[in-house]
Amino acid sequence: MTVSPDPHPLDQRLDALARQPFRARFHLRGPERVTAGEKGAATLRWHAYDLVAKRLAPAEPYKDGKQTPYRGHPVFVAQHTTATCCRNCLLRLHGIPKGRQLSRAEHLYVVEVICRWIERELTRGAGSRAGAADQAGRPVGGKQRPRAPPLSSPPPARDILMSSNVADVERSTR
Repeated sequence: MTVSPDPHPLDQRLDALARQPFRARFHLRGPERVTAGEKGAATLRWHAYDLVAKRLAPAEPYKDGKQTPYRGHPVFVAQHTTATCCRNCLLRLHGIPKGRQLSRAEHLYVVEVICRWIERELTRGAGSRAGAADQAGRPVGGKQRPRAPPLSSPPPARDILMSSNVADVERSTR
């Protein structure tokens, strides 16, 4: 595999992966989104390179298929979304064979896929609310449960007793 300087084929691959229900549910939210924004593209690229070198590049990675956490770092989330989380996914969805160490070109390709997804995710989050989250990681926008109106404290009993009009009492309790 070679790294393509033209992002168009990479974007097509990411779009195809995003249509898979399992992969489509991953987005940068909460702490991962904050980390991605604070660290910047160059630092995240280095983290991706290092994590892939340690967890994915060996011929037989330790705990292959279970070595990538689902949360905790933007690169981990990106790996699951882009099918670069284990050697089985690399084989099935990227055509990179198992049982041998990743070549330098394959390693760089995996890092490029991860970084491109993070870049797209951060860009989309700025303009649309899909996949957005507040600082606590709770989803913002989209389909939400209707909320009950806030509870107001009842008026003091003396106000109710002093009012002789039933309508005034009802209005004061709303």
